Amino acid sequence: QVQLVETGGGLVQPGGSLRLSCATSGRVFSIYGMGWYRQAPGKQRELVASITSGATTNYADSVKGRFTISRVNAKNTVYLQMNSLKPEDTTVYYCNSFPNVFANPDGMDYWGKGTLVTVSS
Repeated sequence: QVQLVETGGGLVQPGGSLRLSCATSGRVFSIYGMGWYRQAPGKQRELVASITSGATTNYADSVKGRFTISRVNAKNTVYLQMNSLKPEDTTVYYCNSFPNVFANPDGMDYWGKGTLVTVSS
């Protein structure tokens, strides 16, 4: 069964940086596109960055030029480097496969616990 463990969140001042990590297990990581998603309270979860198995990246307009997604297949890990953080980036960040998220054995979408990013002075 797939497992996703997101780490690296925390409290940072506006303009600061954080690097998120997502360790995966239970799947052949290298064949999957991966994405970083975030979900603010009361809002739908949104995709902020994606990287294909061939390392092609794409970003939401709101983070373009500030966030960088990368992957190290040998470590089954995907990263999100976040620079020039803004208060509106505050929320929980999740990783998952892209474009289709991983599923549990019962067919329901699987999500890890996420990691909280708080941007505040």
